[in-house]
Amino acid sequence: MKAIDIAIKDLTRSFRSAFAIIFMFGVPLLVTGMFYFMFGNTAENGGFDLPKTKVIIANMDEGGPRFQVNPKNIPGGREADTMGDLIVSILESDEMADLIEVSFARDPETARASVDIQQAQVALIIPPDFSEQFADMEEGKAVIEFYQDPTLTIGPAVMRSILNRFMNGMSGVKIAVNVFIDEADTSDYAMTGLVVQQYLDDSLALSEDMEGELLDIRVPVSEQKNEAEQSENLLLTIIGPIMGGMMVFYAYYTGASTAQSILTEEEEHTLPRLFTTPTSQATILTGKLLSVFLTVGMQVIVLLIASRLIFGIQWGNFTSVILAAAGIILSASSFGVFINSFFASTKQSGVLFGGILTVTGMMGMIKIFAMNSAIANKMGDTVSMLVPQGWAIRGLMQSMNGEPFNSVLITALATLAWSAAFFVIGVLRFNRRYV
Repeated sequence: MKAIDIAIKDLTRSFRSAFAIIFMFGVPLLVTGMFYFMFGNTAENGGFDLPKTKVIIANMDEGGPRFQVNPKNIPGGREADTMGDLIVSILESDEMADLIEVSFARDPETARASVDIQQAQVALIIPPDFSEQFADMEEGKAVIEFYQDPTLTIGPAVMRSILNRFMNGMSGVKIAVNVFIDEADTSDYAMTGLVVQQYLDDSLALSEDMEGELLDIRVPVSEQKNEAEQSENLLLTIIGPIMGGMMVFYAYYTGASTAQSILTEEEEHTLPRLFTTPTSQATILTGKLLSVFLTVGMQVIVLLIASRLIFGIQWGNFTSVILAAAGIILSASSFGVFINSFFASTKQSGVLFGGILTVTGMMGMIKIFAMNSAIANKMGDTVSMLVPQGWAIRGLMQSMNGEPFNSVLITALATLAWSAAFFVIGVLRFNRRYV
């Protein structure tokens, strides 16, 4: 009971310090809050807005055999006398206005030069014989020159996708005509124009099901969720690991600073006086060490609950969270005892343990802030497992990600092994000092 009384007394003294309260609770929540507001707008807007692709067109198509398309098949009801005009009409349609900014060049050289000086991102050069080649059902090859800025990817890729879809549709016209000619009698060849027109009606017309949209843009998601849920999940995916990392980082500082009170009382000669009382030295040291565990435990529990209420972070299954939290508390507390057992005074500990905890803490969190790539994740896994903070963070992330209980348990046992080693070494060194 005396050990518990000593622990509670030290615990009460720790929480009387406004600096300690801010450091234990305020700083982790404030740092996470900064990231919350930084990434909040990004999540609500769906990540980013796709900029318009600047396209310059050199339409040199001189036409060929009689070519007409019913205006209802072209967005905006425009007329097209050549295949080049048809392409231009589609790219200038209202449905493409959010994706493409169209301009025109008088010749191919001017179009390419606009891309070279980055006034445009893509140049489309339609050759003079484009319609003629398209009309040649036997050997004709209708080709469009696609000239792009090599430093860009998204805009040209969107443009290439649109053109590929259009050209694939036009290739279907030639296939339909060839099939008709192969199957029909020579007396029916006069109906070839009707076949072409029917195909265009079916492939280019804007049906009622499309609701007037030429292009349907959707965000790929694993499940059908409403926009608010998607934004919230994206934000929590970013904020959850950051809060977990901050909690572990500052829990280790709390463990070290609380255990430092043993050195402080030694310098103030209050600890030697306690050893002269009827209370045994072992009981006094037990109470001091127990206060470290209680202080860190309260910090972790409060941060888990506060972050859940303030930011809505889901820490996972209750049992897994308990295991992960226990790993943080035990490892942070025992590491604080361990590191302080090597210092002879608070001057030494104040200078050194700040640097040690910063380096080991950043190593433990390297995976959280590493780039989302296979190499960075593999490196982060390897480096973070070299320090106890890495194991503590790993257990918490496994709980958050809903991994099997056995995985969380294995990580907790590894963290417990770190904790046992630190605690035993630290206690032995302190006992040896005061014997």
